[in-house]
Formats: sequence, C-alpha cells, structure tokens
Amino acid sequence: MNQQFTGTIALPDGTLVRGRGRREPFPSGLLPDFGLYLGHPPDAPRRGLSRLFPRRVPWQPDWPANWILWPDFRTPRDSEDAAAKIAAAYRLARSGQHVEIACTGGTGRTGTVIACLAVLAGHPVDDAITWTRNHYRPRAVETPGQRRWIAWFAHHHTGWRRP
Repeated sequence: MNQQFTGTIALPDGTLVRGRGRREPFPSGLLPDFGLYLGHPPDAPRRGLSRLFPRRVPWQPDWPANWILWPDFRTPRDSEDAAAKIAAAYRLARSGQHVEIACTGGTGRTGTVIACLAVLAGHPVDDAITWTRNHYRPRAVETPGQRRWIAWFAHHHTGWRRP
C-alpha cells in the first residue's frame, strides 16, 4: 500500500507542509516525521485560574515535536524562540521530512506560521497572507498582531524592511 502524507500544501518553493487544527479528526495516511505545535505546551507550568481547573490529559504526539507557547488570537510569548523553531521546521520540511504545523483550530496561529514558511520559501512578505489564504485557508491569520508578527519575522529572518 502506498500511503501519502495527506493534507499538505506546497510552499512557493515546492516544500510540502501540513497545516491543521488539532481538534479536527486526524488525517489518514502517514504520520508526521515532525510536528510544530502552537499553544500551551503540555509540560509548561500553568498560571492563574487554569491551575484550579486542570484540563484533561494533555495531548502528546508520538513523533518528535516542538511547541511554541502561543496564546490563541495572540502572538508567541517568546518571538526569538518561535522564529528559531519555525526556521528549523522549514529546514526539516525542505529536507523532505513530513512536517505538520498545528494549533487548536488550525486557522490563526497555524496560518501565521504558514505565512512565515512562505516567506522563508521565497514569497514576498507583502503578499504572504494573501498567498496563505489562497493556498491554505481563506481566514488564515486572524488578527492585526499576527499580521505584524509576520512582518517582524520576515525582517528578522530575511532582512526585509517595509518600504
């Protein structure tokens, strides 16, 4: 049987990645070789009221993964760490590994990372959100802060400057 890594999109340079929401059913086909997950890492300490209301057993993938502490509708808590992990995930995908990018819903944070991956793949940052919405999800990248973070990322990793 010839299984495929389903649900992928091709970045502008042809590199394949899969974006998805973790609350969606898991796609059929091959498992990822690596995952980059956006949200609250399962082993991170919890603060505030969330300590009083523990969640179910946190999901942990059965494959190598990195987590970026990234609240829903926001930007990463540590931009430098997030940028380094996004660049590392791109290098893995570029080398042919099956890389999955996912947050809970799969739209805002995941779309933001996919737009950053498109920039690393050579797409102009000024069009990265439109490209992501056309190739991944129409509502990808949900907030003004996420849009600004893509520009920050492009400047940080490619030297791009707003004209």
